[in-house]
Amino acid sequence: MPAIFGGMSPIALVPAARREYQQLRRRLGKLEYISQGSVQDRTFRKGGGAGYQWTRKVARKTVSVALTPEQFHLLEKATANYRELRKILKRMETLSRTILFNEAPHKARHKRLSSKVLGTM
Repeated sequence: MPAIFGGMSPIALVPAARREYQQLRRRLGKLEYISQGSVQDRTFRKGGGAGYQWTRKVARKTVSVALTPEQFHLLEKATANYRELRKILKRMETLSRTILFNEAPHKARHKRLSSKVLGTM
């Protein structure tokens, strides 16, 4: 049984996982713009700064783009949203497996699959 739900019985496990999954779906709907990468404020560096930058990987190479202050603030939020999106999706994937393997168990299997095997730890 997944350690995530603190040793719940399989009967209680699926409804709890479904509730959490629905909460995560609502959180996804509230996310605004997303962007991969990171932004840096280099204006406070000693001797003057390079301003604002957005950096990301393209074809395994690092690409940096100079930003205006407005772009910096917009991309700062977008990159934070992207990280939140990935975190939510990872959790939704784990919950999906929990629900699917408990709702449609393999009848011929004598032993329950471990949380490690299912990736629900």
